[in-house]
Amino acid sequence: MQGKVLIFAAPSGAGKTTIVRHLLQKFPQLGFSISACTRPPRPHEVQGKDYYFLSVEEFKQKIENIELVEWQEVYKNSFYGTLKSEVERLWSEGKQIVFDVDVQGAIHLKQYFKTSALSVFIAVPSLDILVERLQGRGTETEESLRKRVGKADFELTFQNQFDVVLMNENLADTLELAYQTVHDFLYKE
Repeated sequence: MQGKVLIFAAPSGAGKTTIVRHLLQKFPQLGFSISACTRPPRPHEVQGKDYYFLSVEEFKQKIENIELVEWQEVYKNSFYGTLKSEVERLWSEGKQIVFDVDVQGAIHLKQYFKTSALSVFIAVPSLDILVERLQGRGTETEESLRKRVGKADFELTFQNQFDVVLMNENLADTLELAYQTVHDFLYKE
């Protein structure tokens, strides 16, 4: 094992990706772990930058070959996971790794990396606020919104399994608290 690992998880729409992007700008020693997934790329997404987009068959082959640190079947035939080769790539560049993953993936990563990892759960004040944020994206259908909210309700039950819970009520405050939390973890002896 090398270096330290930061694991961020949250229900979809809680602000996790915004927080992670902020931290990547503030800490040059951090490297973002690009996840693998089986969903099709969105129009603005780039292979190898946003995700490693794999077919369901390719993903299942990587599971069989034990090429993933962790993986989840988030929805039927919708797989997400962390490639061992991605962890090795970042560590070979001398980076501390930042993961932006779903809640189950975060729990598995924490079990894998143990005390080298800090797991952070981004919470929201209420499911109603989460729904507003998801609707504000303009990317959700009625069906996908229903699925995400149902999943969020379930994911909120796992926040006590994280090292830190950050309530994202006010983004500026949350960004500052996230910065301080990461700083303290990276620079503690």
